[in-house]
Amino acid sequence: MALKTEPFVVNIGPIHPSSHGVYRMRVTLDGEVVVDIEPIFGYLHRGIEKLAEERTFTGIIPLSDRLDYIASMSNNLAYVIAVERLAGIKVPERAEYIRVILVELQRIATYLISIGAFINEAGAFFTPFLYMFREREKIIDLFEMVSGQRLTYNYMRIGGVSQDIPDEFLPALTKFMETMPGYIDEFDTLVMDNEILLARSKGVGILSGEKATNCSISGPVLRASGVQMDIRRADPYSIYDRFDFDIPTGSVGDCYDRYRQRINEMRQSLRIISQAMKQIPASGPVKADVPHLIHPPVGEVYSRIETPKGELGFYLVSDNSIAPYRCHIRPPSMINLTALRDMVIGWKIADLILIFGSIDITMGEVDR
Repeated sequence: MALKTEPFVVNIGPIHPSSHGVYRMRVTLDGEVVVDIEPIFGYLHRGIEKLAEERTFTGIIPLSDRLDYIASMSNNLAYVIAVERLAGIKVPERAEYIRVILVELQRIATYLISIGAFINEAGAFFTPFLYMFREREKIIDLFEMVSGQRLTYNYMRIGGVSQDIPDEFLPALTKFMETMPGYIDEFDTLVMDNEILLARSKGVGILSGEKATNCSISGPVLRASGVQMDIRRADPYSIYDRFDFDIPTGSVGDCYDRYRQRINEMRQSLRIISQAMKQIPASGPVKADVPHLIHPPVGEVYSRIETPKGELGFYLVSDNSIAPYRCHIRPPSMINLTALRDMVIGWKIADLILIFGSIDITMGEVDR
């Protein structure tokens, strides 16, 4: 005999260990089953787009750090490429290779946090999370070596990078590259067949490729649903057309596929870094001769790159002044949330936490 229950509303967040930031979900439940969900955000809104319209083009770079603050290098690159396209600026070869190496390291570091948090939410407590943080620290040490910072780097510059990599950087990176592939294999072997992870994630929160495409989902969440779309290959930027790498995809689009997607993409990032290390010029300029106060010609540009969360785009309008007339950001974290309601309805509240975690968002990018 089924018990008749009355639906009730539960608030999850905005301050909750599983909310991945100041994000609030107003969840309607029938017992433990999710009947409806209303996402509520805006608690972190800092008005970056309007602030950008009052700053010089160079002065906006630190603002980009504060979008997805777990992937600051990638945000820097997305913005400076947009300005370079708007102003017609050519980047030196050595700077292009430094950029690629750093943003691929950033991709790995971001996935390590995403995977560690996801497995924690599946019930593995903090051990996998701390394992992931241990390896991420090695990448953060490399970032500190080149920029002096460990979270918001402000390293990219319009026309290149702020300074050349130090002499000790490539030897330290070589040491990291020798150990990281084995670590990924070891971690994956320990986790991928774990019966708790399989029971919690296989077939849970399925997002079809068609639904993902219709919702403009991008990044590993889209590719886990079987759609082989990667901007590095579909719309190459920087020097990505020089590298040989695969675009892995999932087949089901469930939480498990999203976990596996990020594991597989870390391996491809290591392939790209290895090739870049071999091809990088031994010397040369790392920044074009660009004035501090840039006056791009009148016009507009939309520029996008493939960040760890997906497509990060900058739309800039220039009126030939030292600041953009308009700046708008296309944040993957916010767009990727649009399918959350369809993914969680019918699942239990414990599954909701796992499904939400498998999307992997950063609230600084959602609220901007």
